[in-house]
Amino acid sequence: MPASALVVIDVQESFRHRPYWNEAALPALRDRLLALIGGCRALGVPIVHILHEDGDEAFSPRSGLVRPMDWLPAGPDATFVKHVHNAFTDTGLDRWLRTRGIDHLIVSGIRTEQCCETTARVASDLGYRVDFVSEATLTFDMTHPGTGRVLTATDLVERTETVLAGRFATVSTIDEVLASLAPGN
Repeated sequence: MPASALVVIDVQESFRHRPYWNEAALPALRDRLLALIGGCRALGVPIVHILHEDGDEAFSPRSGLVRPMDWLPAGPDATFVKHVHNAFTDTGLDRWLRTRGIDHLIVSGIRTEQCCETTARVASDLGYRVDFVSEATLTFDMTHPGTGRVLTATDLVERTETVLAGRFATVSTIDEVLASLAPGN
């Protein structure tokens, strides 16, 4: 059975200080992500936190906001800080995973179509098997720069699932991922 790790991307206080933040969307993410983390922890799957840091106000190290949201369980197996959209470039994540024989990643976190999707694509290109758990990700409405059309968070999640499925990742539910990790599967 392949060794797996849950990657929790950018679930950090920085987002609460961005103009597009939607606090109403947080309870659903929190409940789903806690269920995924709890299930993975119960199965002995390592939990990896990824934090995003750059010079942009709330994501600046000086802000004090580049830290996990307070409801995330303490004690991840590893934490890496990234400075670009994917969790691999210049972070040491790939080396950490490979030295532990991990070849399967479960991707979750904040900005479905940005850092989560980009990490899934890079992971696939590096040879990892990837489960993308959309229900344990969060994103926000965006406006197309040319047409002014608003793409809802739901639109963005569907688009991400469409481009990842069968190419870069398996789009899975929490229940499907946890069942696949259970002993004997």
